[in-house]
Amino acid sequence: MTGPRGAPPTDAARGGRLGRWRDQTLALGWLVLVWNLLWGEINLANVIAGLLVGGAVLLFFPLPAVTFGGRLRPGALLAFAGRFVVELVTASLHIARIAVQPGYRPRGAIIAVPLRVRTDLNLALTAEAVSLVPGTLILKVDREPGVLYLHVLDTHGPADLALARDRTLEVERRIIRAVGSADELRRVEPGPAEKGIAQ
Repeated sequence: MTGPRGAPPTDAARGGRLGRWRDQTLALGWLVLVWNLLWGEINLANVIAGLLVGGAVLLFFPLPAVTFGGRLRPGALLAFAGRFVVELVTASLHIARIAVQPGYRPRGAIIAVPLRVRTDLNLALTAEAVSLVPGTLILKVDREPGVLYLHVLDTHGPADLALARDRTLEVERRIIRAVGSADELRRVEPGPAEKGIAQ
């Protein structure tokens, strides 16, 4: 690709191509991670299969352009991963207890959770992270207003529904802290007044 009259490509054009490749690489990485989590084991065969499946999805079913304007924070990313593993184990034990408890019939509910950061990337990452935890299932993502519709298992009243919403927003906050921009981080972090109340 060249500029006007055969001139070499501009910095903007090169930056656009690099940005597109970066976004595709990030998307492929997340698809591989989700593939391995769905199989329940990370090994070489699952990584290779995830690369093949993810590559085919991106090639034959191209998604709308999702730009990454954030900043990767390794410490926050590790904190997100550690907390996610804890929630995964805790939720799995809770579902196992429900399954073996004689005569117990859990009640489910559908709730709407408006996210504070309405980018496609945040909607996708938050929906994936929430869906991977047993007991919660994403039913619908309303892209324009940035709302997730969730089915939550084992709810007993308004307090449980409020807790499910708070957990979803907390997942969003941890994701933004790991990969969000400074502006996005300001939207999900409590302000000075709220911090004072929390303390």
